[in-house]
Amino acid sequence: MMQEGKNIKLVVLSPQKTILETYVSKVTLPAVMGPFMVLYNHAPVITSLDDGILQYEESGKQQHIEIYGGFAEVNDNVVTVCAEV
Repeated sequence: MMQEGKNIKLVVLSPQKTILETYVSKVTLPAVMGPFMVLYNHAPVITSLDDGILQYEESGKQQHIEIYGGFAEVNDNVVTVCAEV
């Protein structure tokens, strides 16, 4: 797992459990208005998510999770996603 440094903490939650909690360099979210990328020091935002692929880069490797709707909050370099997986 990457260190905090200039990374983003990504937390993915489903109604049943925590799916993922790690530090990443970037996250791309499937927002209802279209996909958007979150990098270090992104402005705070809350958005609705569409069905799609949540992509993230951890230790230089591209990873992904398929989600089915939900919400995301970006605040203080923490991205919290609540979604069905």
